[in-house]
Amino acid sequence: MSLDPQVQAFLDQVTAMNLPLLNTLSVEEARQTVAALSDLQGAPEPVASVDNLAVPGPAGEIPVRAYTPEQSGPLPVLVYLHGGGWVIGDLETHDALCRALANASGSVVASVDYRLAPEHKFPAAAEDAYAATRWVAENAGQIGGDPGRIAVGGDSAGGNLAAVVALMARDRGGPQIGFQLLIYPATDSACDTLSCRENAEGYFLTLETMRWFWNHYLSSEADRGNPYAAPLRAPNLRGLPPALVLTAEFDPLRDEGEAYAARLRAAGVPVQVKRYDGMIHGFFSMSALLDQARTAMEEVAASLQAAFAAPEAASAAPEAASAAPAREGRGNRLKKLFDSFRSSR
Repeated sequence: MSLDPQVQAFLDQVTAMNLPLLNTLSVEEARQTVAALSDLQGAPEPVASVDNLAVPGPAGEIPVRAYTPEQSGPLPVLVYLHGGGWVIGDLETHDALCRALANASGSVVASVDYRLAPEHKFPAAAEDAYAATRWVAENAGQIGGDPGRIAVGGDSAGGNLAAVVALMARDRGGPQIGFQLLIYPATDSACDTLSCRENAEGYFLTLETMRWFWNHYLSSEADRGNPYAAPLRAPNLRGLPPALVLTAEFDPLRDEGEAYAARLRAAGVPVQVKRYDGMIHGFFSMSALLDQARTAMEEVAASLQAAFAAPEAASAAPEAASAAPAREGRGNRLKKLFDSFRSSR
């Protein structure tokens, strides 16, 4: 298929602004760039409560932000791990996304601010993600959650970490995880699939940027074969929780996400796979620009509700009208963001 017209318009605007690729920037500049782009998620939705927590981790406290929707509890809990190549992103870059997830699914969303590379290389992010998930499962009642209904999820590198947490929980005897949400996950460091070659340049995430992320994250060549870094390398995927895997047609990571889903299915794990035609990597976080991003949010919410048999959560789905203000003037707002970044360099 061809690029979705809304995606094409976005890419045309990015091209016209001649912005540098992330892999040509310093780590700090890359982080500033992604922070500026967080407005593409749309206006933050109100939720019933937002609680900033500090939970114990392997190297000190881990910041966790819990978003609770207007629902009677105890509610399912989605431990959410943000994307950004293990190098960029934080609680703020995914604030609007987590709010929308909480409202749409009727779940408490616990967003984890795990340690980033290159300051903290593998396995720091994975161990933080696992420690935070274990704490949430053991203390779900403190955030209005049901300890018997815990899911893990994330986008891109966060999808990688969600898959890894599910593996760790199985291998380490808990916590019990009922569902894994893997949004265009990075599952292998080889970066040698057909989709990596076909979509190497021109579709927002480039192959060289993905390699830049992996090189910052991993400490050695031996790490590339570690299943807790590259879950596609795990020799055995039996006994893992049911999964929803989202991929995008014009994404370098498309094939490795779908390959992981195929291996889960072959291991007897219930899996739903949805490829979004015409989309690029990162589209799920672009609800202010893309209709398919809002469709994907609805489908993710429905899958979470079904996984935990909580149909009452459907009433929390955001109304279409609430998204309209975020879509107005999106081109001007994006240009302002990019102009601001360029003038600061």
